[in-house]
Amino acid sequence: MEVRKYRGLSLPVRIKEMKARIGWLFFGFAFAANAQVASHAPTAQPAATPAAASTQTLPKPRPIVRVNGVVLTDHDLLREMMNIFPYARQHGGTIPKEKEPEIRRTALKKIEFEELAYQAAKRRGMAVAPQKLNKAMKDFQSQFESDAEYQQFLKLEQNGSEAELRKKVQRSLLIDQYLVAEVDRKARYTDAELREYYQKNPEHFRKPDSVWLQTITIAYGQTPAPAEKEAARKKAEDALQQAKATKDYETFGMLAEKISMDDWRVMMGDHKWLHRGRMPEAVEKVVFRMQAGQVSDIIDTDDSFCIARVNEREDAHLVKFEEVKDRLKKDLEGDRAAELRAALDKRLRTGAKVEEL
Repeated sequence: MEVRKYRGLSLPVRIKEMKARIGWLFFGFAFAANAQVASHAPTAQPAATPAAASTQTLPKPRPIVRVNGVVLTDHDLLREMMNIFPYARQHGGTIPKEKEPEIRRTALKKIEFEELAYQAAKRRGMAVAPQKLNKAMKDFQSQFESDAEYQQFLKLEQNGSEAELRKKVQRSLLIDQYLVAEVDRKARYTDAELREYYQKNPEHFRKPDSVWLQTITIAYGQTPAPAEKEAARKKAEDALQQAKATKDYETFGMLAEKISMDDWRVMMGDHKWLHRGRMPEAVEKVVFRMQAGQVSDIIDTDDSFCIARVNEREDAHLVKFEEVKDRLKKDLEGDRAAELRAALDKRLRTGAKVEEL
């Protein structure tokens, strides 16, 4: 999980996060050997095979924080750091030194929060249904390529005990159930609420004038000699003659691939949809007076000559509610979930005893 503002997570994502709390830790100690590091769950992607790992053991866990008397260790912290910065898994457990302090702080606060959430769930009398727990165990085991690899994981990281793993999976599921109740469900927006937001904030959904643009560029640089600019103009005039002869997107694009002198040539000169303010002023003045299918004359942009083709045009308009509804729902619920989670974190810490060791 990256360092980011909390978003409400769907159940499939939460199950994935649960797996990230319990997975292979063994390879991460290449990093932990010279960093102080722990978390609550797994992504089982071992950096070493069971055969290679079979002769090695994990360092003894070191306490790093006590939450209402419950000790969390550097193993927990390291797992969460690996979840926050998953690229470390591909580089022997290494986390860039400049990122390590922030990642460690974020991981530490998260494992503290999750332990507080777990304790709150137990106080509330919440439980995980046996069928749900059995399915989660099966899903977790399915990550391993063989039973031998799974057994090696149990040996290295769960003291050889499937019962110990089962307790950790149950804990993770209980945390998620608690967060669904306290954050996800409360973050939901009804269709009526979404429509009300849309109607009260029309400026957020107004699309400006836009054009779907292709270009051919003949560059002459920032400070060309007169002869250099004149040579570029002659090339542009020849290019214009060829461009005017093109009939459609495809033929203009093939010409752009052949003669354009900018990086857009590999995309057939296609800039996709652009609105005002997203292109050189000289180009903007021309293309917004053109009709779909037209090719411009030569446009001087102060460092190059440009020939533009307008494929389509769209006038400024208010985007329909139905077109933005899904994205709006995701964004608003994400923001509300972030606020709810922050408030929950503060509430759980009130009166709790959290001792960072």
